[in-house]
Amino acid sequence: MRNTAKFTAVALAVGALTLGLTACGSSDSGSDSADGPLIVAASPTPHAEILTFVKDNLAKDAGLDLEVKEFTDYVTPNTATEDGSVGANYFQNQPYLDDFNKKNGTHIVPVVTVHLEPLGLYSHKFKSADDLKSGATIAVPNDTVNEARALKLLADNGLITLKDGVGNEATPADITENPKNFKFKELEAAQTPRSLDDVDAAVVNGNYAIEADLEPASDALVLESADDNPYGNFLAVKEGNEDDPRVEKLAELLTSPEVKKFIEDEYDGSVIPSF
Repeated sequence: MRNTAKFTAVALAVGALTLGLTACGSSDSGSDSADGPLIVAASPTPHAEILTFVKDNLAKDAGLDLEVKEFTDYVTPNTATEDGSVGANYFQNQPYLDDFNKKNGTHIVPVVTVHLEPLGLYSHKFKSADDLKSGATIAVPNDTVNEARALKLLADNGLITLKDGVGNEATPADITENPKNFKFKELEAAQTPRSLDDVDAAVVNGNYAIEADLEPASDALVLESADDNPYGNFLAVKEGNEDDPRVEKLAELLTSPEVKKFIEDEYDGSVIPSF
């Protein structure tokens, strides 16, 4: 998106190995300097777009120097926040973060919840979930939380039944009833929309759906409900940085009436404000 820079996972891997190197290449202006810009790692859509709206329209008047870095995966934004390459990130939900911290020994904490991207089931071959044929192949994200979330979406819509109490660690092995004998293809979350020509249907995270020109509110065969949904996306920092004045300013701006209106106008129900 405009005014953002795209980092590849390879570039971040190098940055993670060089702990003294900041995301902008200078320790004087890096995210670890309270006098420098706040560098925020974000998924391109909608996170970086929302941050860019803040940068272009609100940050200057609030006295915030904001820099946005785009990442296309769900790992490097957290590792970059942990090692100080960036000062914050905006891309994830609480169940995902809890799982990531546990598995990676990181210390990332949420600051403020901004929006929800409803997870949806999409197909290039069928117009409704009921039309899916026996033996159909459904692509699902392969990371722990999003796979469980995808299976729960299917279960909530009567397509499968899951073992009681399986929670955020559900896998296809936890399916107890599968009336149509669906097969599941586990893919990296970013790959699920690209698989739609090769599978019968795919469960796609909201940000990747929007990037693929899908409109969750109208294109999804079934869509996650926003009511009591635990998967709101938030601004996050390394533990201990919650009181950074730059972070506090950004948290306030991200939950402002101006940002709420931007989200509602820009995404037309495919991204829902959580404040």
